[in-house]
Amino acid sequence: MERSLELGNMTRVQEFVLLGLSTRPGIRNVLFAVFLTLYLLTLLENTLIIYLICSHSELHKPMYFFLGNLSCLEMCYVSVTMPSLLLGLWTGPCHVPFTACMTQLFFFISLICMECTLLASMAYDRYVAICHPLHYPLLMRPQVCLGLALSSWLGGLLVSVVKTSCIASLSYCGPNVLNHFFCDVSPLLNLSCTHVALTELVDFISAIIILWGSLLVAIASYVAIGRAVLCMSSAVARRKALSTCASHLVVVGIFYAATLFIYARPSRIEAMDLNKVLSVIYTVVTPMCNPIIYCLRNREVQAAFHRTLHWSRS
Repeated sequence: MERSLELGNMTRVQEFVLLGLSTRPGIRNVLFAVFLTLYLLTLLENTLIIYLICSHSELHKPMYFFLGNLSCLEMCYVSVTMPSLLLGLWTGPCHVPFTACMTQLFFFISLICMECTLLASMAYDRYVAICHPLHYPLLMRPQVCLGLALSSWLGGLLVSVVKTSCIASLSYCGPNVLNHFFCDVSPLLNLSCTHVALTELVDFISAIIILWGSLLVAIASYVAIGRAVLCMSSAVARRKALSTCASHLVVVGIFYAATLFIYARPSRIEAMDLNKVLSVIYTVVTPMCNPIIYCLRNREVQAAFHRTLHWSRS
């Protein structure tokens, strides 16, 4: 009872201070230019892909439907974290109201969960296309593709509602300084002045279900693809399929390695500088690389892009 009264009399934190990616003024301007360029490049790449998929009927296929969803998600994803990163590099440590911080956390958790499940859906799509080509039109008919995409978006929102509600219900009595460039789970848990065991458990279980579950689906799909490719009689077809899968696995591997290290752990992370570096990988690097790996190296997308350039010139 006394503990409850003591907590009730504490002043609740009204805002957080984000230290940003770097507190060294000498390199902040350089980093600002670099990350602004990466941000604009990411938006340009994904906007181009969405436009090409929507405007060319030959790209109206399940694979490109998922790639269009991924591009839309990447634009939202990078736009949740990059503005606060750029603001911190431009002005130094910035003050973020409690409500704004929780809003950013909600969208970030939603989008990262959506990306995990969407990458698993894309891996399953490639598995069906390579291992069961005759059944592909049935197994990946429009209704199935739409259902997989909707489950990714709605599932991410549902998980985020639960996790964000748990974190927002904690008491933050000070200090209010987050050693990060956006409002993330671990830095917020480190600042809580109440018992966080239940919140950590919810966070860990959801990470296991979403991250490990989608990763296992992706791994199983690519293992089956690898076996099917090795059984192909044509060396050219085998080399082409392996090249495509290898590039996809690089992006998936980088994304999952960073996210699993940060989120699929049963305790709060204390090494926040390492946390920030890993966060840059999956919030900045992968959204920029995904369009190049998945689409812009694809011959059908390249052909559509060249036709678009030809139309614009004529």
